[in-house]
Amino acid sequence: MSLPQATSSISSAPPAADESCDVLVIGGGPAGSTISALLAQQGRKVVLLEKEHHPRFHIGESLLPANVELFDRLGVRDQVEKIGMPKFGIEFVSPEHEHRSYVDFAEGWDKSLDSAWQVRRSELDELLFRNAAARGAQALEGCKVRDVAFDADGATVQAQMDDGARRSWRARFVVDATGRDTLLANKFRCKEKNPDHNSTALFGHFTNAERLEGKKEGNISICWFAHGWFWFIPLADGTTSVGAVCWPYYLKTRDKPLKDFFYDTIALCPVLVDRLKHATLVDDAVHATGNFSYSSTHATGDRYLMLGDAFTFIDPMFSSGVYLAMHSAFDGAGLVATALDRPAELAPVRENFEAMMRKGPREYSWFIYRVTNPTIRDMFMHPGNPFRVKEGLMSLLAGDIYRGTPIWRALGMFKFLYYFISITHLRRTWAGWKRHRFNIRDMGALKGETILKSE
Repeated sequence: MSLPQATSSISSAPPAADESCDVLVIGGGPAGSTISALLAQQGRKVVLLEKEHHPRFHIGESLLPANVELFDRLGVRDQVEKIGMPKFGIEFVSPEHEHRSYVDFAEGWDKSLDSAWQVRRSELDELLFRNAAARGAQALEGCKVRDVAFDADGATVQAQMDDGARRSWRARFVVDATGRDTLLANKFRCKEKNPDHNSTALFGHFTNAERLEGKKEGNISICWFAHGWFWFIPLADGTTSVGAVCWPYYLKTRDKPLKDFFYDTIALCPVLVDRLKHATLVDDAVHATGNFSYSSTHATGDRYLMLGDAFTFIDPMFSSGVYLAMHSAFDGAGLVATALDRPAELAPVRENFEAMMRKGPREYSWFIYRVTNPTIRDMFMHPGNPFRVKEGLMSLLAGDIYRGTPIWRALGMFKFLYYFISITHLRRTWAGWKRHRFNIRDMGALKGETILKSE
């Protein structure tokens, strides 16, 4: 594998900087805060910059069981548990099936990965950010990075504080954890939109929503409807996050205020209509964001790396975002240590890191791209376990993809069954494929997320 260098942005003489550090991390979300804590614990001088102030709103509230080990390693599990709603599994609801499908993480290969939490991201992100500061990182809020200039020995980072004051740092290594701002991917022009998945999310928070009963109360519900799918995520404070991930053609039909359009969309899903019949929209607020999947051509350079959504973004259907971001931070901390202490050994470490960064999104994307297909919907609604395929699937949904658990033969059999069933129902398969191609077509009016402002 040929790995890129940062030569496209190298300058011969670095500009003067106000301060210096070993590692400068841009972005105070789960990825940036995690790697900052880990590097600071190594005794390195770490600067962590966040453009906003915590707590700040963010979507992506559902965690995976594989997150639990990472919280343990960071020493924050007890804190996360205090703010979290226990989550033991998933409910699938399809308009084409009279029943509802319930699956538990404990049905996976490793029975110890049996639960996770639903969390308010404002609370989780602040918790992780404060933990990075407690571990020794210099953590600054209200500090927006304006430019990163690389040279042969590191980088100069220019930033601006909320009050307009300018600050700059000289860093030996830069970590881009800017999420979907994709600071370095935009700088290097290495970000590529994924043409196979193109959607948008509308979402809000409700009080008094009707939840599942008993142990299932905290489970995420995934509800298909004609123009995409809904999430229903119960939170510990009594509110429930409800969102619709819709295809571009549907969003183009909006001819009314966003809140009214959101309620019209909910009306297309009878299960949610029933669960929200006594519910109240918190702050009367509905949000919208483009969900345009993308990936970068590379995640690393000799003096930088990109973590989580700063490298790639996939549809959030399986709640993988926080886990993939944090896992990339743990592996990224090892890469940074190699780059700073043993640069002669960096090349194979970069190759392994690049492969790891692609593995998770690739494995989840296979299911995401097909999840609206009638064949795979049937398989989710009737989750049998021949050849241990259900155990493999539940392990994937739990995030158990990097721990060496032997799930891959079972997942291979799941895919074989999918293709076999699809071939035996060719007419249905062909109709589903045509519908998918129609759904993901790019709509000029939606480019640049021009109509997707919060209201």
